[in-house]
Amino acid sequence: MTARRIYWPAVNLIGPGSVKLIGEEINKLGLNKALLVTDKVLIQNGIVKQITDVLDNSGVSYTIFDDVKPNPTTKNVHDGLVVFQNEGCEFIITVGGGSPQDAGSAIGILSTNGGNVVDYEGIGKSKNKSAPIVAVSTTAGTAAEVTINYVITDEDRKLKMIMIDPNALPSIAVNDPELMLKKPASLTAATGLDALTHAIEGYTAKGAFELSDAIAYKSMELIGKHLVNAVRNGSNLEARSGMGWGSYIAGLSYSNAGLGIVHSMAHQLGGEYDLPHGVANAMLLPYVMEFNMDACPQKFADIARALGEDVSTVSVQEAAQKAVEAVRRLATEVGIPPLRESAFKPEDVEKLAEQAINDACTGANPKEVTKEDVIAIYMKAYTDAPNVVTA
Repeated sequence: MTARRIYWPAVNLIGPGSVKLIGEEINKLGLNKALLVTDKVLIQNGIVKQITDVLDNSGVSYTIFDDVKPNPTTKNVHDGLVVFQNEGCEFIITVGGGSPQDAGSAIGILSTNGGNVVDYEGIGKSKNKSAPIVAVSTTAGTAAEVTINYVITDEDRKLKMIMIDPNALPSIAVNDPELMLKKPASLTAATGLDALTHAIEGYTAKGAFELSDAIAYKSMELIGKHLVNAVRNGSNLEARSGMGWGSYIAGLSYSNAGLGIVHSMAHQLGGEYDLPHGVANAMLLPYVMEFNMDACPQKFADIARALGEDVSTVSVQEAAQKAVEAVRRLATEVGIPPLRESAFKPEDVEKLAEQAINDACTGANPKEVTKEDVIAIYMKAYTDAPNVVTA
């Protein structure tokens, strides 16, 4: 037993229609002008307008910055900071998945701490609290709206920098499933497996504790129940709501417990090949689970149970293997391709493994891991043609 700090936003708005409450909460904080950080797709599909309509009706002024890439870069961050400063903004509204959320967090930290975003790579590098952030999620995946983590790509090094910093925690988190109804099936699948990775890694991380365990387990139950339905029928509000809750509480879990080498390895695929983060996690997750499960087999047996597997008549080790099979089957069912169909190049594996070992997420992995282990996992994921166990 040990003393713990538990981090999550001061205000959390969740459920259908919750985005309509943001104006009221912003006014309570006495904030006036926002930099609204998003991407061009969310402008084009009308999602951002749903938020700006609320702001207009609440008398909140804003300037839109929509140049965020799917894997946000140092340039995106510094360009956004210039707009924040030149427009006299005092807080930030992020609208989107992990990309706008992470870019907004970095802009917020730089606005109060100065310097270059590369200065903040690692754990707890800032001194001052970010400018206030209102984080509006439009995907049930990264849960960046509730975490102390953000990820920015250093284009010069082709490296995803991981920042773990309580000063970046949003003030208000919004998770409204009605904003997710137009999300394409492929994006729903990728972000849903990202959320599941958060729950599984949060549940098995070295830093896991009573609260993180309880909410990670519930997250796995929700994702196992609702992901396929959300992919197959994007207008199913019940499925979208279930995934919204699953993603949200997975984020609360891993933000406080840590992650592991699925994320360490996936970050390298994103940095080197610009592979979407959720897809990268999904491609690697079953293989890392196989590597880790002997470190905490009971927890992996619990994962199988949470995902709906009947483990009542099998050993703990067999139940743990069922967890791997369940995740592999789920990824296949929602259309996640294997690693060999990505831009991954085997000749890059030494470099990727070296960077993964030095990633900020590696220390929380439940099992000690070497560079050689990481190479073996990458190559197994690349060469394997898994015999998917059907339900």
